[in-house]
Amino acid sequence: MSVKAKKHLGQHFLTDESIAKAIADSLSLDGYKDVLEIGPGMGVLTKFLLEKDTTTHVIEIDTESVAYLKNNYLNLADRIYEKDFLKYDLNLIFKNKPFAVIGNFPYNISSQILFKTLELRHQIPEFSGMFQKEVALRICSKEGSKVYGILSVLTQAFYDAAYLFTVPPTVFNPPPKVDSGVLLLKRKENYTLPCNEKLFFKVVKTGFQQRRKTLRNSLKTFNLSDNLKANTIFGQRPEQLSVSQFIELTSLIENDTD
Repeated sequence: MSVKAKKHLGQHFLTDESIAKAIADSLSLDGYKDVLEIGPGMGVLTKFLLEKDTTTHVIEIDTESVAYLKNNYLNLADRIYEKDFLKYDLNLIFKNKPFAVIGNFPYNISSQILFKTLELRHQIPEFSGMFQKEVALRICSKEGSKVYGILSVLTQAFYDAAYLFTVPPTVFNPPPKVDSGVLLLKRKENYTLPCNEKLFFKVVKTGFQQRRKTLRNSLKTFNLSDNLKANTIFGQRPEQLSVSQFIELTSLIENDTD
């Protein structure tokens, strides 16, 4: 695959096998038998996944990479899907069974990969992957941090997030201009929210669209009652609220009456 093609896909292929092994080893393999690798490229991570007591599947949009994998990983051939992860119905593969997600994700769609994982959280107990470092740190950050935001709250509502390690540009082809970071998400034992989940997503996204404003101002479009707006929680900025406080906020809005 040409460097030009790789850049077009927004993907930087890992060349350091020790890092690939560390990513593969980050999965606990607890409670599931299937693993889906997104964007395997030439299979540097795939090789270590195939050594484990799991059934590895890979989804890859690039035709040249698919041809390489089929020629070099014969025992994987019937589990290579030349599809777009973001658009493909994964239950055509997994039939509602649980599976883990893993990969060295293309930077330009990494957040979208995470959002699709959140949509499928009932099926995905574990997620390990490489992001641009600043995105990985944002996902794992806590309230009060300048980088705490939509990705942080929505992810941590359903998963425990841990930043594992940093990866330098020198171990990629082509090398990116920034560091990468590997994170691990483990689904919480109780991953349903005690509030309207659709409203929760809307509250979080709307609140952070104007993160410098207090919630009283950033959530004006919800037409809140004066009585509710007097609650002290609305005097805070979104970055000050923990995940549990966002859940509380959503419940307050859900039950608001004039």
